[in-house]
Amino acid sequence: MSPQPSPSQNKPHVDRRQFLGRTSAAGLAGAGLAALPASSYAKVIGANDRIRVGFIGVGGMGSGHLGAIKSLKESNNLEPIAVADCWKKRAEEGAQTVGAPNALTDYRKLLARDDIDYVTIATPEHWHAQMTIEALDSGKAVYCEKPMTHRIPEALAVAAKQKETGLALQVGVQGMSDDSYSSAAKAIEEGLLGQVVQAQIEYVRRYNQQGPWRNPDINDATPQPADLDWNAWLGKAPKCDWNPHHYFEWRNYSQYSGGICTDLFIHRITRIMKACKLLYPRRVVGMGGIWQWPDGRDLPDNFEMICEYPRGMTVYVLGTMSNRVGMDHLIRGYRATLYFTGSGWVAKDKDGKVLAEHKKTGGEDIRLHHTNLHNHLRNGEQLNCPVELGLAGVVAVNMANESWATGQMMGWDTKNQRMAPANTLDLGHEPEPA
Repeated sequence: MSPQPSPSQNKPHVDRRQFLGRTSAAGLAGAGLAALPASSYAKVIGANDRIRVGFIGVGGMGSGHLGAIKSLKESNNLEPIAVADCWKKRAEEGAQTVGAPNALTDYRKLLARDDIDYVTIATPEHWHAQMTIEALDSGKAVYCEKPMTHRIPEALAVAAKQKETGLALQVGVQGMSDDSYSSAAKAIEEGLLGQVVQAQIEYVRRYNQQGPWRNPDINDATPQPADLDWNAWLGKAPKCDWNPHHYFEWRNYSQYSGGICTDLFIHRITRIMKACKLLYPRRVVGMGGIWQWPDGRDLPDNFEMICEYPRGMTVYVLGTMSNRVGMDHLIRGYRATLYFTGSGWVAKDKDGKVLAEHKKTGGEDIRLHHTNLHNHLRNGEQLNCPVELGLAGVVAVNMANESWATGQMMGWDTKNQRMAPANTLDLGHEPEPA
């Protein structure tokens, strides 16, 4: 988990003033066809044209994508074409579920097809980058589950590839299809809260005696399915013999996941980043430990992080897996505080007087998130979680995990686009100009 410099060609620069104020590079709204690279012209889908979908990975979250597309088939004019999974049984069952005529065990055969407009990627995190880049290279748009990638250099490479191809990339933080956060961003930009100084949010759960992401039906003797390609599942991860815990409970192991940070915190901090138009943190601290379930996992079972952003604010995220009592999700400003609620948000001044309210449309719904991508492909609707937001989230959560693993405060090296120990960087303590 040590920091790695990224190649110079993988250094996309995004100005905070532009962040989320435009469509992705593939967007048509306000950009016109001239903004698209020549390779993307064929991917402009007409309003009445059928969108053809492929699926890579159809386990836990992948089955959710199957269900979403199945439910949207008629209303959104979709055609499932192929399902790929390195466990043959899953591929075949997935294809049957969604009515796709092709079940494959090699995702590269799916990408080689020319009758697919976009693919869903719902694999363990260590596969996200490679599959996304290969999908974009094959001329397909992508819906990639969160986090966008496992590591920061991979995220930079994905962002560079998306920019190069101009194809759509929707990152699967489906809460971004709740308009509370874009609405809050507009209100904050218009001065509702005054100077914003802090935000807090959580993702808390209480697991049973098995602990986070453990399956009570899995044990050391659980056999490898005869039709599962274990080496294909491992990919570029360290080679090892069949391990049922790694396969079925991969979120507990750093070879494949970032645990609480990348699986849960990414949902929460992305909300604050969108509302406050944040990009990369200046400094990040991650704290916690393997306190309750020392069962061979190498990622914490209780965790929290604090991010300091150059605009002059901090973001605190709590993630205990031992207690489900939460706390208010809010953004603090000098003039007022904005509280996120189940129905939207409300802003109150220091005396509790309501200054503004918002009743949300949309919600944290995978079907809405897919529909947003469909609308983007057909008419240029702005993506709710584009590559820039996915990249910023990967940076924050990876810095937190690295801080926890090394016992150091991590900083963002803007010049070299990498994380490094904060005390090795020349980082200021004053806000950067807006």
